[in-house]
Amino acid sequence: MYPVIDFHCDMLSYLLEAPNPQPNQLASIGCSIPAMLQGKVVLQIMAIYTTVEPGSTVKGLRQSVLFNELIRTHSTKLQKFDSTFLARGLSDSNSITCMTSIENAASFAEENEPLSVSFERLEKIITSTGKLAYIGLTHHGENRFGGGNSTAVGLKKDGEALLEYLSGKKIGLDFSHTSDALAYDILTHISKNNLQVPILASHSNFRSVYNHPRNLPDEIAREIILQKGLIGMNFLRAFVNDKNPDALLDHIEYGMKLGAEDALCFGADFFYTESHPDQSRVPFFYPQHQNAASYPTILDSLTNKYSMGQLKKLSHKNGINFIAGLC
Repeated sequence: MYPVIDFHCDMLSYLLEAPNPQPNQLASIGCSIPAMLQGKVVLQIMAIYTTVEPGSTVKGLRQSVLFNELIRTHSTKLQKFDSTFLARGLSDSNSITCMTSIENAASFAEENEPLSVSFERLEKIITSTGKLAYIGLTHHGENRFGGGNSTAVGLKKDGEALLEYLSGKKIGLDFSHTSDALAYDILTHISKNNLQVPILASHSNFRSVYNHPRNLPDEIAREIILQKGLIGMNFLRAFVNDKNPDALLDHIEYGMKLGAEDALCFGADFFYTESHPDQSRVPFFYPQHQNAASYPTILDSLTNKYSMGQLKKLSHKNGINFIAGLC
């Protein structure tokens, strides 16, 4: 069985919002601790996520506290990421290293405050949780930084300022929830100003396989590949294929053909679904992909198509290389 690195889950918003969160129970959420252990997850990146609303940063800061509380409460199974992971991370299958990211910059930035205050809050989150894997500027909608995947809005002035602030800080920039306009504007601004910002799509599939605005167009995917970023395969039915669970394998195969052998990883996007406002999306995940215990079966199903070396890249090696570049 291959060790697994997963680049996106919503454990922290689950802990914040669920009525009685039980991360140590298998059925509670797809990225529960038992499911991750069964799936041989050695590193799980947990997103700090909030919607764009007044007081969003209170929820963001609270999730940074919940991250530390989670690790303290389950210290026999979880540990916070530090630089020693690169040496020891794959040798201990009974422990999961945890790292944070930010999904939607509204988690540290209110819409109508000085950016200097927002950046101070971001640094406070980093001080609390440790190394930050990546930041996504937006979610589905629009905010002060730019437009999310349900909009046609591009990069705004505050978004340019945030990119410039991140340059050289070794924090990835996530394209998973950008509008196409925002994605192109980000790439242009980074190139034009010679900014040092690693890029990835932590939990996105391919639009050529399944046409959904949350999936990557080929042009953006190729640029992420060219810049040695990552593309994390998302398990949500809405982004895999509304009717065909095997399409997840099609996304992986398409990525390989596109030249993403050194970029593909997992970003399953497990989140708490019971209180989701759009219950028409039930089931959110196919039974084959419903929790983190699914990784070994998915990898086994690919053994007739890809070599052991290629599957190791998908399961963990590409992730290790990206994380090493942040350290």
